[in-house]
Amino acid sequence: MTSKVLQSFLRENISDLKARGLYNEIDPVQGANGPVINIDSQELINLSSNNYLGLATDSRLKEVAKEAVDSHGVGAGAVRTINGTLDLHLELEKKLAAFKGTEAVISYQSGFNCNMAAISAVMDKNDAILSDELNHASIIDGCRLSRAKIIRFNHSDMDDLRAKAKEATESGDYNKVMVITDGVFSMDGDIAKLPGIVEIAEEFDLITYVDDAHGSGVLGKGAGTVKHFGLQKRIDFQMGTLSKAIGVIGGYVAGKAELIDWLKVRSRPFLFSTAVSPADAVASTKAVELLMASTDLNEKLWENSDYLKDGLKKLGFDIGESETPITPCILGDEKDTQAFSKRLYEEGVYAKSIVFPTVPRGKGRVRNMPTAAHTKEMLDEALKAYEKIGKELGLI
Repeated sequence: MTSKVLQSFLRENISDLKARGLYNEIDPVQGANGPVINIDSQELINLSSNNYLGLATDSRLKEVAKEAVDSHGVGAGAVRTINGTLDLHLELEKKLAAFKGTEAVISYQSGFNCNMAAISAVMDKNDAILSDELNHASIIDGCRLSRAKIIRFNHSDMDDLRAKAKEATESGDYNKVMVITDGVFSMDGDIAKLPGIVEIAEEFDLITYVDDAHGSGVLGKGAGTVKHFGLQKRIDFQMGTLSKAIGVIGGYVAGKAELIDWLKVRSRPFLFSTAVSPADAVASTKAVELLMASTDLNEKLWENSDYLKDGLKKLGFDIGESETPITPCILGDEKDTQAFSKRLYEEGVYAKSIVFPTVPRGKGRVRNMPTAAHTKEMLDEALKAYEKIGKELGLI
């Protein structure tokens, strides 16, 4: 028998979320997640995918993935530390280390797993973590899991970071202090001030950790935010995903060989969760090889990003301070944001609304993610829809 208390809790809270425009509807995609998707038998221009370079549907990745299924099966069969480490995993990690410019790499089942694994493997209750107030949920959860003292600093505010780093290191209360930041902030598209962060870290001997989920494949000619600033030798942890620009699934941490060695014996998702499938590993390796061989996809991504940004600004939309392809249209009110997204859908454009708790209350936005796979014609159709609905709802 289901608990009456649980039933009451769920019904009341789900009803409340719906009433306040905070309930998230899930829209199953029929077929591949490309520049155009099919939902409920309707074709839609897709502006909500993290598939920045279009590699999720790339024929070269599909080909090697199929071959890996034939040669290695559909699953790794065990955790990495027993006999789930396949030659394909080692090839992926070697390629990623070369791509990121580090001594070594450890790969995980997801980017979220990386932050849960790596932070708690190094930091503990005797330590402190300086965390940007807009860091991703996986960073927040990873910090909580470590049991370290979490000290939030104002978003990209180097004066506040320096003051809090000085206080934490001079207090004598902590064995180690880490500073952790997203490389690219996923809701606003702005870039972390890594040169300033590194300067402060070196002044106060802080451990540095960059979550580059939205920077890898995008900045630094594809190699990421750390490479963008030329700081590969001065960052301790470079975390990245294989599910966004790389187009597959999984995550990794890049750094010194000693660090990676430690993570292999102390990070719990690596120790207690089955490795990614052979197909995923080899497809990710192929994607990295493509990015190392050519910047064509990266350049096309930025061309499309600039085109969409310029079009939205000319129409009068507020796209915030985005410096990357992540392009929010900040509308404010949650219900207006939900209504705008719904109307876009009706006009053949899929751009998901983002509201609290993903962003602060009153900062609702429709987030647009142009990719290298979009054509100018697709982006023009999207801009026409934005203009029509913006005028219709009195927002421009």
